[in-house]
Amino acid sequence: MQKSVIVGAVVALAVATAASAFAGNPPGTASSGSADFAKADQTFKVEPLAVCDVNPDQAGTVTGSSPAVSKGGLKIGATSSTCTTEVVNPDEFITRTRSVATGKAFELSALVAAKGPRLKIGEWKINCDADEKGTQAGWELKGMSGWTGLPQQIPSGYVHDVKASNGTVLAKAKFTDTVFPVPNDGSLSMTLLKITFEPSSGYTGSITVGTAACTPTP
Repeated sequence: MQKSVIVGAVVALAVATAASAFAGNPPGTASSGSADFAKADQTFKVEPLAVCDVNPDQAGTVTGSSPAVSKGGLKIGATSSTCTTEVVNPDEFITRTRSVATGKAFELSALVAAKGPRLKIGEWKINCDADEKGTQAGWELKGMSGWTGLPQQIPSGYVHDVKASNGTVLAKAKFTDTVFPVPNDGSLSMTLLKITFEPSSGYTGSITVGTAACTPTP
């Protein structure tokens, strides 16, 4: 099954209390993904890719990038990120931020030996935008194959069972997992996709594709 483009967004409004000064999330951050999984006595770890962090005190853009990686049944193409602070009212130093991470050529072949699918994502993007009114996270997935049964519109927090040809669940893939702090200060964090291996796969651990977080600006 091939899906062309799937997109979505989540919005959080700022809460006008003193608590907002102690945000549950950073001013802005993004990463294209990471991995930490194992099989038998082999461990495969991919440190967070293409990380960037917003500098909330100075206008400009911070960038991050990582080369392509290949680890025991997992391939990820080159990735990049940008974290930008823009001053929209210089007199009052009112700012807005945008944190974006992108990636391409994701391929998970680790489940093929267990009669599972070869999971591919051609391109992905995740962003977290913030101003004094609140935050918004958006995401995009392109060129997906191997994801049999995935709905055309993916609801927030949707869990997809990755199955072998005999129906055994080899892994669980959670899409667009969004977390709001308690108490809610208007900030949010989102993980675009997290694949967690089930024991039947022969693997333990998980793989993450795309994360972003941001907090309303002062």
